[in-house]
Amino acid sequence: MDEILSRFCPRIDFENYEDFYKNYACNVPDNFNFAYDVVDQWAGLKPDKPALLWTNDKTEMQSYTFGEIKRLSDKAAGFLLDLGIRKGDVVMLILKQRPEVWVLMTALMKIGAVCIPATYQLTAKDIVYRCNIAGVKLLISVDDPELLDIIRAALPHCAGLKHAVAGGAVPPGLIDMRTAIEKAPEGFVRPSGAGNTKTTDPMLIYFSSGTTGMPKMVLHNHSLPLGHIVTAKYWQCVEDGRVHLTQTDSGWAKFAWGKIYGQWICGAVVGVYDTEKFTPQGMLAALDRLRPATFCAPATVFRFLIKEDLSGFDFSYIKHTSVAGEPLSPEVYYRIKEMTGLEIREGFGQSETSVMAASFKWLPVKPGSMGKPAPLFGLNLLDENEQPCDDGIAGDLSITSAGENRPPGLFTGYWKDEEITRAAWYGGVYHTGDMAWHDSDGYYWFVGRNDDVIKCSGYRIGPFEVESALMEHPSVLECAVTAAPDPLRGQVVKATIVLARGFSPSEELKHELQNHVKRVTAPYKYPRIVEFTAELPKTISGKIQRNVIRRQDMDNIR
Repeated sequence: MDEILSRFCPRIDFENYEDFYKNYACNVPDNFNFAYDVVDQWAGLKPDKPALLWTNDKTEMQSYTFGEIKRLSDKAAGFLLDLGIRKGDVVMLILKQRPEVWVLMTALMKIGAVCIPATYQLTAKDIVYRCNIAGVKLLISVDDPELLDIIRAALPHCAGLKHAVAGGAVPPGLIDMRTAIEKAPEGFVRPSGAGNTKTTDPMLIYFSSGTTGMPKMVLHNHSLPLGHIVTAKYWQCVEDGRVHLTQTDSGWAKFAWGKIYGQWICGAVVGVYDTEKFTPQGMLAALDRLRPATFCAPATVFRFLIKEDLSGFDFSYIKHTSVAGEPLSPEVYYRIKEMTGLEIREGFGQSETSVMAASFKWLPVKPGSMGKPAPLFGLNLLDENEQPCDDGIAGDLSITSAGENRPPGLFTGYWKDEEITRAAWYGGVYHTGDMAWHDSDGYYWFVGRNDDVIKCSGYRIGPFEVESALMEHPSVLECAVTAAPDPLRGQVVKATIVLARGFSPSEELKHELQNHVKRVTAPYKYPRIVEFTAELPKTISGKIQRNVIRRQDMDNIR
């Protein structure tokens, strides 16, 4: 137990949060490589140790040991080299949650190539943009006919792309990945000299969600997996040899948070529900098949689950539950606890970081709060003069330990864009662009992105607090709160609402919702405009695009 973890953390157990925050340390070797120093080490120590448990909507099940992941990733590394992929080359993966994701991400680390995980929801235009701006040399995809049609439409416009690969029965012009990997030799040997990797070498690029403007390229080096020890061990509370399920597609940074790095360092079994489309019923059935000891999901999953009849489900196998990706409203927290007995612990971070703040296992949960700061980051709230904010005052959530000795888990910059990097990262401080405040107990509370904060008649109103109030009403399935232009007040609060089953739009319901917000929060925060809609505009990662709603409102008054 802890055979791998103890190599990087001189101390693993802590008495309380204060002890953890003050004394947690992580040793980062100069040539750390997750593939060799974690995956292959587990394979050498315990080749039959379970690494992956996979299921899909057809109820198929597959499992893989660390010995099998090593064997397959060795063969995949040889296959990649045969294609001409070398250290520093950029490879894009669009693999959904197929087992090949873990094999190929491990193989890419072994040869020192840079991986771009991408979602299967990309359009041909999205693929062309990413391939050309990042200089992608190889694209690897699943054998999904619709997705392959999109990729084939994009290929002629991807200037530097040398090869496209897919699994299974592939159309002309694409290489059959599974057959090629199976034919490749075993026993890949770690390169030496210039071919070996250093911890500071580029490893992974995530394209940001792009809630405003074109998505940025978030670059991480090989220290990222070590940053996620805190994510997995102390927030998600994964257990050696037990299944952990984080529900996310492989194209998102939440995958790095919950489906590979910290979990495998801690010896957990990564649970996988490979679904084409989320449904509450499918999620519940997959949970019953995988039976994870620890479970993490976006707030959207929990919002939909509370609308289901959960009385016939036994969740006693789940020992710890967490949420990240977007804030969880207190109403959803209380409903899940009432219906299932599960206590959801929130965590906060970005594609640029590992977990920055969380309701760590020693802390009492304050529903709606992101918890307290993670160690190593020096998390703080800064005002417009770069000074720390007092309790109750919203400020820019910032990482102040972002100088030369930056902590593992923090990105290295926005690739190929020094201007945007300098705008967010200067003076040894990384400014996240998120607004929050902390209370007298040291808990942090999310307000919103800088651009999302509403300034109405001299008040600063965070959209999340109004959305949380609305979510308490049984008629609300989802909502987005934004600033709408107003000639008198400058801006007013607007709520765009998706109604739950059994409710219909009406003027009476609008007034009921407005009065509800006045009762549960400060009256000046109530939405003066309420608009019902069938769905909210979202990024392809599922985050609500409030900027789209604001832009539509501005266009309507022109």
